[in-house]
Amino acid sequence: MRTEDVLAAIATGVWRWDNATGIVTLDAEAARLLGLPAEPVELSEAAVRSRFHPVDWNEIDGIVNLAVAEGTLAEARLRIMDGSGRVIRTVRSRSKPFIDGTDYQLVGMIQEVAEPQPGTAARTPVTGDWRRSREAFLLDAGRALAEARSTAEVLRVAASLSMPGFSPDGLAVFGVAGDRLTIIGHHGHDPGDDGPFTDMPLDTDYPAAEVVRTGRAIYLPSPEEYRTRFPATWPLAQRFGRESWAFLPLIVAGRTMGAWMAAFKHTVAFTPDERSVLSTVARMLAQALARAGVAESERELSLGLQRTMMPVLGPAIPGMEVAARYVPTGGGLQVGGDWYDMIQLPGGRIALVIGDVQGHDVRAAGLMGQLRIALRAYASEGHRPDAVLSRASRFLYGITDGAAGDHGDHGGRFATCLYLEVDPATGSVDIARAGHPDPAIRMADGTVVLRPTAGGLPLGIVPDTDYPTTRFTLEPGETLMICTDGLLETGGHDLESGWARIRKLLEQHVSTDPLEVLADSLVQAVHGPGSHHTTGPFADRREDDIAVLLLSRTGGVAQRRVARRTALTVAQAEPERIAAARHQLRELLHDWADEEQVDAAVLMVSEMLTNVLVHTDGNALLVAEATGEHGTRRLRVEVADASDELPHRRRPGEMASSGRGLVLMEVLAHAWGVDPRGEGKSIWFELYEEAGADGAADAGAAPDALGATGTTGADGADGT
Repeated sequence: MRTEDVLAAIATGVWRWDNATGIVTLDAEAARLLGLPAEPVELSEAAVRSRFHPVDWNEIDGIVNLAVAEGTLAEARLRIMDGSGRVIRTVRSRSKPFIDGTDYQLVGMIQEVAEPQPGTAARTPVTGDWRRSREAFLLDAGRALAEARSTAEVLRVAASLSMPGFSPDGLAVFGVAGDRLTIIGHHGHDPGDDGPFTDMPLDTDYPAAEVVRTGRAIYLPSPEEYRTRFPATWPLAQRFGRESWAFLPLIVAGRTMGAWMAAFKHTVAFTPDERSVLSTVARMLAQALARAGVAESERELSLGLQRTMMPVLGPAIPGMEVAARYVPTGGGLQVGGDWYDMIQLPGGRIALVIGDVQGHDVRAAGLMGQLRIALRAYASEGHRPDAVLSRASRFLYGITDGAAGDHGDHGGRFATCLYLEVDPATGSVDIARAGHPDPAIRMADGTVVLRPTAGGLPLGIVPDTDYPTTRFTLEPGETLMICTDGLLETGGHDLESGWARIRKLLEQHVSTDPLEVLADSLVQAVHGPGSHHTTGPFADRREDDIAVLLLSRTGGVAQRRVARRTALTVAQAEPERIAAARHQLRELLHDWADEEQVDAAVLMVSEMLTNVLVHTDGNALLVAEATGEHGTRRLRVEVADASDELPHRRRPGEMASSGRGLVLMEVLAHAWGVDPRGEGKSIWFELYEEAGADGAADAGAAPDALGATGTTGADGADGT
């Protein structure tokens, strides 16, 4: 009697599924069980699929893939439906995959079984509602492994996984180093238990080694099977007192990178459902370990780049204190185009540089390194700040892709930069600025102001660009802060709101604390504790690189009488800087007792500066200084120009557009006057914090000041 006849006699059909062609061949009994005429037939995969319940088809698809991957039997219970969608019977299928390269054939048998009782189809005494708990477990496990950012985190997640109904009590992850098997991590074992497995040849008769060699999972449901299949290494496993073991390959992009062992103190049969869960976890674990390995390699490379490219602040500077921080963005290699530098110059002077090359990638980091070297070279040659930036701009333009494009219109990268030359002996600071945020000054009494500086285009946009130099003096007890825009704009802030946040931190700084404390607080306020380091892993993701450099001038500071002082040049070609002067004066007087006096001071400064721009051919130099104790301070404001024409009092009519400057000072100032100064003159006024509202009338302002002084107007006019 033929085999087919014997199987048909016991209601068992035979079928074959060719994965390459998608053709399913059924014998007569198999066709009958699928609700077709009882005769041999060849059908398409879609035609066969239409005979199965959709939920069951999804299940069999995963079971078949598992059997193909492991070379084991695929077993499943399936509901057969007729053309109207009604379930007509339930069958059990068992099949064996035969693999040929990337293609395979499934050959199996199918027979009818009793319909399970409602509500029990997916239940077992061990797992309860297996399908539901399995899906929830795999969802949680996938989310946790996807969030792990290091190998150690991946191993901690793997150790915490609680599989539905059959959680292992011992885990181990094996890696491959050349022709040796190593332990990456383990859980559920005592210290030292991994000793025999840490450096094992791949040809050892050990389950994990065989899994790495073959790429196929090994399931050992009992100690007897372990001892029978792997007698040489059974003594190594016997002492742990386990009952069942699963060894699964860790495969990424078709390459076996290691093995995962799950060991159980209770007996596990390793049903298709259980093997499916284990193999799914192994795939997720392999992907997580691969991602963690790439991330750790990137961090190592990033730290190497940082150590190579970031400078070490030089030796201590007499009379000065310096602190700096660099925090890379959390994306990519965690290295970008921001940098800072400190350069020793002849004669005891120092140069401080901070800049930001466009981009947050390796290209930006490479350009940053080249630009930093170029700036060091130009500075060491003795060039002034404006010449250093001009040469650096030509250099960057020449090495970027845009050098071949049209003049000033190219796709090359650019960089913003601040270059400062500091004389520690005098506190003199010369600044040239290339499209970079202005520096900030924290005065000895805690007042913080932005220091507007003249500037030019960012480096690398136009090869020949002028960078005017701004000079001011850093007084004892004052601190200069320069930073890249990442410190200001991170966390959804723009430059204005970001500056308000940083200004508050600068004001809260205790002057007696080291400058390093202030540097830490600035960065921690943006990214939280621990994020200021230039080395170590960065757990949080950052929006932009950050570089910040602080310079403080130490030395004797009067404890009882601290002066606030600011100076600003307004050039003929930059009338918009009058608004900056008004803003800076308000910052200087941020805690002045009488707000109306602040408004008066701002109005008079605006008139004085406008006078210079309208009635002379030169620039205006504004110097404002507040001295004395809070509540009894004196504000003195001077505006100097190069004209020697004397002012005279005018009586403007209602429709006049000028001539009110001196009248305003007579009404608003407590004292005012005009002083000749060699080439030019200085017109000044004073306000006293405790004076009455009509102070000008009561203050005794110089009654005949015009007789000894001139005016800010070359034609004798007193202003607008």
